[in-house]
Amino acid sequence: MSGATTWHPAAIPDLTGRTYLVTGTSPGGIGQYVVRDLAAAGARVVMAGRNARRLSATVDLVRAEVPDADLDELLLDLASLEAVRRAAHEAEHFGPLHGLVNNAGVMASQPHRTVEGLDLQMATNHFGPFLLTGLLLPQLVASGDGRVVTVSSQAHRAARTAPLGEPRTTPPPRNRLQAYGQSKLANLLFTYELDRRLRSAGLPVKALAAHPGYSATPLFANGRFGRPSGGAASIVDAVHKAVAQPAAHGAWPLLMACVADLPGSTYCGPSGRGETRGLPTVVRPSDLARDEAAQHELWELSERTVGLRYPH
Repeated sequence: MSGATTWHPAAIPDLTGRTYLVTGTSPGGIGQYVVRDLAAAGARVVMAGRNARRLSATVDLVRAEVPDADLDELLLDLASLEAVRRAAHEAEHFGPLHGLVNNAGVMASQPHRTVEGLDLQMATNHFGPFLLTGLLLPQLVASGDGRVVTVSSQAHRAARTAPLGEPRTTPPPRNRLQAYGQSKLANLLFTYELDRRLRSAGLPVKALAAHPGYSATPLFANGRFGRPSGGAASIVDAVHKAVAQPAAHGAWPLLMACVADLPGSTYCGPSGRGETRGLPTVVRPSDLARDEAAQHELWELSERTVGLRYPH
């Protein structure tokens, strides 16, 4: 923790007239509470996810607490670059965006290649959000005060190296926590390079990052690290649910990054011991996440991989 003062969700200002797009809005997850609190402050919120039924379920949960919530739904599968392009085209009719929250992700999944040849975890957690952000950038610029918040994790510290190999041929680390950590490290490398490029181009958009600490989320719904529940995995899941902070509290660092008066490249996380829980504050990433050479190299690799050149 940086020692900076904490931020309280009661400090969310009136967001009437502002539009946010949030990915990863499964029922009971962190995204649901980000949507709820933004909508409660008057924002229009576009909820993006790959399952229409689950999107509708989250709409019902949010409107049960915020009856007048201004919500829209957008089908988006971040594991498919083609699907990301379709969703971004569909999102054009939402007009200017004041915030994009790249929250969706998969955790320590079994190694699997997408139809486009990418590792599923890196496609969902990094390449998909990288492409989505680039395609939505004109709408963020059009708002005159845009913000990109990308969700990382304390697991980024488990990464021993940056994921700079050829994405379609280099296998992920065999250790699944390290593989997940690499994808979360990529989120931070992306954020810092994006913010640097936005400032250099003089665009009215900031890039920030956040992590939710140790929160009870649907990432654990299918057993520890994606294994089917049962036996030891079920015991681990039960312990997780007992000691983790509520998902609603895990949303706080994301909300801080969305609306607090902060400069670009700020990283927000819980203020408690080990950054596991508590009110959010400004936190420090690993040294590897601040490696400017790795930031630049991953950026160039990502542009080639997704087939999109950001404005310079």
